[in-house]
Amino acid sequence: MSEKRIIIGVTDCSKYKNYNDWISKPGNIETIQLSATRKNLADLALCDGVVLTGGEDVHPRFYNRPDLLPYCYADDISEIRDEFELQVLQYTEARGIPVLGICRGLQIANVFFGGTLIPDLPQWGKFNHSKLPDNTDRYHTIQPDPNAQLYQITEGEEGMINSNHHQCADRVGQRLVASALSPDGIVEAMERRNPDEGAFLCLVQWHPERMKDQGSNFAKKIRGAFIAACQQKKQEAAAPKP
Repeated sequence: MSEKRIIIGVTDCSKYKNYNDWISKPGNIETIQLSATRKNLADLALCDGVVLTGGEDVHPRFYNRPDLLPYCYADDISEIRDEFELQVLQYTEARGIPVLGICRGLQIANVFFGGTLIPDLPQWGKFNHSKLPDNTDRYHTIQPDPNAQLYQITEGEEGMINSNHHQCADRVGQRLVASALSPDGIVEAMERRNPDEGAFLCLVQWHPERMKDQGSNFAKKIRGAFIAACQQKKQEAAAPKP
């Protein structure tokens, strides 16, 4: 008997198709577009997993620092989206639904868990992690923590990833831990401090959906681990109750 189709919610953004195509490529997978404008939180009841996509800056009022708004890309903020995705996370946490957060997805998740953000890396004296002048992604190495779940997923001590962000995690949220750093000390990934305390949660600052090398463990293996967690969630939900 073939495995039942898994359903993954993908949060809406300007590059939604990139994420949707990447996560739903060959496999027994169906996706649902989760949209703040549609207000379709009820569709989460159908989902075996959720991808939090990239996009706009998170409004700093959500981490109690509204004074940092001048350092954000103010024209690129959607408080409606922020509120919607915080509700998505509240739902996934309450029901043990696997989550993969990408770029902004890491940032909004960190805020959900009580963490804060650096609103603009260059203005905080950090190296530039945004796109190159020719509008292509930067690439740099990262160092996963050998004790982290991410290290086990990627099967390697160091990896090359793409980079296109001007914000990043500052104080790490409660019950989370940084699982990878860039050479200049920026948090590049986070996960649960104790993986047994909740569903699969992998938060990455880079963009696995558009890395040049889709065979890289930092793209392929992350997708694979998330899909496996979603399949397990589907199986658990279908199992007979005692």
